[in-house]
Amino acid sequence: MIFHETKLDGAFVIEPKRREDNRGSFARIYCTEQFGERGLDADMVQGNISSTTNAGTLRGMHYQVPPMMEAKYIRCLRGAVYDVIVDLRPWSPSYLQHFGVELTQDNRLGIYVPPLFAHGHQALADDVEITYLVSKAYTPGLERGIRFDDPMFAIDWPLPIGEMSEKDLEWQAFDPVTAGCEMQSAAPQGFVSQR
Repeated sequence: MIFHETKLDGAFVIEPKRREDNRGSFARIYCTEQFGERGLDADMVQGNISSTTNAGTLRGMHYQVPPMMEAKYIRCLRGAVYDVIVDLRPWSPSYLQHFGVELTQDNRLGIYVPPLFAHGHQALADDVEITYLVSKAYTPGLERGIRFDDPMFAIDWPLPIGEMSEKDLEWQAFDPVTAGCEMQSAAPQGFVSQR
Protein backbone atom coordinates (compact mmCIF):
# COMPACT_ATOMS: atom_id res chain seq x y z
CA MET A 1 0.00 0.00 0.00
CA ILE A 2 1.13 3.55 -0.66
CA PHE A 3 0.28 6.08 2.06
CA HIS A 4 -0.12 9.66 0.80
CA GLU A 5 -0.09 12.32 3.51
CA THR A 6 -2.85 14.91 3.32
CA LYS A 7 -2.68 18.49 4.57
CA LEU A 8 -4.47 17.31 7.73
CA ASP A 9 -2.29 15.97 10.52
CA GLY A 10 -2.56 12.17 10.72
CA ALA A 11 -4.94 11.70 7.75
CA PHE A 12 -3.83 9.67 4.72
CA VAL A 13 -5.10 8.78 1.28
CA ILE A 14 -4.19 5.14 0.78
CA GLU A 15 -3.46 3.72 -2.65
CA PRO A 16 -3.36 -0.03 -3.20
CA LYS A 17 -0.12 -1.21 -4.80
CA ARG A 18 -1.42 -3.47 -7.56
CA ARG A 19 0.39 -6.46 -8.94
CA GLU A 20 -0.86 -7.57 -12.33
CA ASP A 21 -0.37 -10.63 -14.47
CA ASN A 22 -2.31 -12.53 -17.10
CA ARG A 23 -4.95 -13.56 -14.51
CA GLY A 24 -5.75 -9.98 -13.44
CA SER A 25 -4.48 -8.12 -10.40
CA PHE A 26 -3.96 -8.38 -6.65
CA ALA A 27 -3.59 -5.59 -4.10
CA ARG A 28 -3.53 -5.33 -0.33
CA ILE A 29 -6.07 -2.80 0.93
CA TYR A 30 -5.50 -3.09 4.69
CA CYS A 31 -2.63 -4.19 6.91
CA THR A 32 -2.49 -3.61 10.67
CA GLU A 33 1.31 -3.68 10.57
CA GLN A 34 1.56 -0.94 7.93
CA PHE A 35 -1.05 1.17 9.73
CA GLY A 36 0.79 0.70 13.04
CA GLU A 37 4.15 1.70 11.52
CA ARG A 38 2.63 5.14 10.82
CA GLY A 39 1.05 5.48 14.26
CA LEU A 40 -2.45 4.97 12.88
CA ASP A 41 -5.19 3.25 14.84
CA ALA A 42 -5.09 -0.25 13.34
CA ASP A 43 -7.51 -1.94 15.73
CA MET A 44 -10.59 -1.93 13.50
CA VAL A 45 -13.54 -3.52 15.31
CA GLN A 46 -16.44 -3.01 12.93
CA GLY A 47 -16.99 -3.05 9.17
CA ASN A 48 -19.88 -1.27 7.44
CA ILE A 49 -21.30 -0.93 3.93
CA SER A 50 -23.30 2.10 2.86
CA SER A 51 -25.25 2.27 -0.41
CA THR A 52 -26.68 5.42 -1.89
CA THR A 53 -29.29 5.45 -4.62
CA ASN A 54 -29.02 8.94 -6.13
CA ALA A 55 -26.17 11.22 -7.15
CA GLY A 56 -26.02 14.37 -5.02
CA THR A 57 -27.07 12.59 -1.83
CA LEU A 58 -25.00 13.75 1.13
CA ARG A 59 -24.25 11.88 4.35
CA GLY A 60 -22.50 13.63 7.24
CA MET A 61 -20.72 15.29 8.85
CA HIS A 62 -20.33 12.75 11.72
CA TYR A 63 -17.91 11.99 14.54
CA GLN A 64 -17.92 10.41 18.01
CA VAL A 65 -16.58 11.93 21.23
CA PRO A 66 -14.53 10.25 24.00
CA PRO A 67 -14.40 7.58 25.14
CA MET A 68 -15.72 6.17 21.82
CA MET A 69 -13.89 8.40 19.36
CA GLU A 70 -13.30 6.37 16.23
CA ALA A 71 -10.81 6.16 13.42
CA LYS A 72 -12.28 5.22 10.03
CA TYR A 73 -10.88 3.72 6.85
CA ILE A 74 -13.18 4.33 3.88
CA ARG A 75 -13.15 2.90 0.33
CA CYS A 76 -15.58 3.08 -2.58
CA LEU A 77 -16.69 -0.27 -4.01
CA ARG A 78 -19.13 0.96 -6.68
CA GLY A 79 -19.56 4.35 -8.33
CA ALA A 80 -17.88 7.43 -6.90
CA VAL A 81 -18.08 9.71 -3.86
CA TYR A 82 -16.53 12.98 -2.81
CA ASP A 83 -15.30 12.23 0.71
CA VAL A 84 -14.61 15.09 3.13
CA ILE A 85 -12.93 15.14 6.55
CA VAL A 86 -12.57 18.00 9.03
CA ASP A 87 -9.96 18.07 11.83
CA LEU A 88 -11.80 18.95 15.06
CA ARG A 89 -8.88 18.36 17.48
CA PRO A 90 -8.11 21.71 19.18
CA TRP A 91 -4.48 20.66 19.76
CA SER A 92 -3.83 19.78 16.13
CA PRO A 93 -1.76 21.92 13.73
CA SER A 94 -4.54 21.38 11.15
CA TYR A 95 -7.41 22.26 13.54
CA LEU A 96 -10.62 23.31 11.70
CA GLN A 97 -9.15 22.58 8.27
CA HIS A 98 -10.85 20.21 5.85
CA PHE A 99 -9.74 17.94 3.06
CA GLY A 100 -11.71 16.29 0.26
CA VAL A 101 -10.86 13.46 -2.09
CA GLU A 102 -12.73 11.59 -4.80
CA LEU A 103 -12.97 7.88 -4.02
CA THR A 104 -14.10 5.77 -6.96
CA GLN A 105 -14.40 2.15 -7.99
CA ASP A 106 -11.77 2.90 -10.66
CA ASN A 107 -9.11 4.78 -8.65
CA ARG A 108 -9.50 2.32 -5.73
CA LEU A 109 -8.25 4.92 -3.26
CA GLY A 110 -9.11 4.82 0.41
CA ILE A 111 -8.91 7.43 3.13
CA TYR A 112 -7.79 7.00 6.74
CA VAL A 113 -9.73 9.33 9.03
CA PRO A 114 -8.20 9.86 12.50
CA PRO A 115 -10.36 10.00 15.63
CA LEU A 116 -12.11 13.34 16.29
CA PHE A 117 -12.42 14.18 12.61
CA ALA A 118 -15.87 14.88 11.21
CA HIS A 119 -16.55 12.80 8.12
CA GLY A 120 -19.08 12.92 5.32
CA HIS A 121 -19.45 12.11 1.66
CA GLN A 122 -21.53 13.05 -1.36
CA ALA A 123 -22.50 10.51 -4.03
CA LEU A 124 -21.14 11.56 -7.43
CA ALA A 125 -23.13 8.90 -9.30
CA ASP A 126 -26.28 6.86 -8.89
CA ASP A 127 -26.04 3.47 -7.17
CA VAL A 128 -22.93 4.06 -5.05
CA GLU A 129 -21.55 1.71 -2.42
CA ILE A 130 -18.79 2.43 0.08
CA THR A 131 -17.28 0.31 2.79
CA TYR A 132 -15.61 1.50 5.94
CA LEU A 133 -13.82 -0.01 8.89
CA VAL A 134 -14.07 1.70 12.27
CA SER A 135 -11.97 1.41 15.42
CA LYS A 136 -14.89 1.76 17.88
CA ALA A 137 -18.46 0.55 17.78
CA TYR A 138 -21.18 3.04 16.85
CA THR A 139 -22.43 4.63 20.08
CA PRO A 140 -25.55 6.77 19.48
CA GLY A 141 -25.21 8.79 22.73
CA LEU A 142 -21.68 9.85 21.79
CA GLU A 143 -22.34 10.62 18.13
CA ARG A 144 -21.99 14.26 17.13
CA GLY A 145 -22.20 16.11 13.86
CA ILE A 146 -21.65 19.43 12.18
CA ARG A 147 -23.62 21.06 9.40
CA PHE A 148 -22.57 20.16 5.87
CA ASP A 149 -22.82 23.88 5.00
CA ASP A 150 -21.22 25.33 8.13
CA PRO A 151 -19.61 28.64 7.01
CA MET A 152 -16.68 27.99 9.37
CA PHE A 153 -15.49 25.26 6.99
CA ALA A 154 -16.95 26.44 3.65
CA ILE A 155 -16.85 22.97 2.11
CA ASP A 156 -17.31 23.15 -1.66
CA TRP A 157 -19.48 20.12 -2.45
CA PRO A 158 -19.14 19.23 -6.15
CA LEU A 159 -22.86 18.67 -6.86
CA PRO A 160 -26.02 20.44 -5.74
CA ILE A 161 -27.09 18.91 -2.43
CA GLY A 162 -29.66 16.17 -2.95
CA GLU A 163 -31.19 13.84 -0.38
CA MET A 164 -30.13 14.07 3.28
CA SER A 165 -31.38 12.44 6.47
CA GLU A 166 -33.43 14.50 8.93
CA LYS A 167 -30.69 13.97 11.52
CA ASP A 168 -28.00 15.36 9.21
CA LEU A 169 -30.15 18.38 8.38
CA GLU A 170 -30.55 19.15 12.09
CA TRP A 171 -26.85 19.31 13.03
CA GLN A 172 -25.87 22.74 14.29
CA ALA A 173 -22.91 24.91 13.31
CA PHE A 174 -19.69 23.82 15.02
CA ASP A 175 -19.08 25.38 18.44
CA PRO A 176 -15.34 25.16 19.24
CA VAL A 177 -15.83 25.85 22.96
CA THR A 178 -18.43 23.14 23.57
CA ALA A 179 -16.62 20.63 21.35
CA GLY A 180 -13.26 21.41 22.95
CA CYS A 181 -14.65 20.66 26.40
CA GLU A 182 -16.04 17.31 25.19
CA MET A 183 -12.69 16.39 23.65
CA GLN A 184 -10.57 17.44 26.65
CA SER A 185 -10.15 13.86 27.91
CA ALA A 186 -8.58 12.86 24.56
CA ALA A 187 -6.12 15.77 24.49
CA PRO A 188 -2.38 15.23 24.79
CA GLN A 189 -0.97 15.77 28.26
CA GLY A 190 -0.52 19.46 28.99
CA PHE A 191 -3.17 20.71 26.55
CA VAL A 192 -5.78 23.01 28.10
CA SER A 193 -9.01 23.80 26.30
CA GLN A 194 -9.58 27.49 25.52
CA ARG A 195 -12.81 28.13 27.43
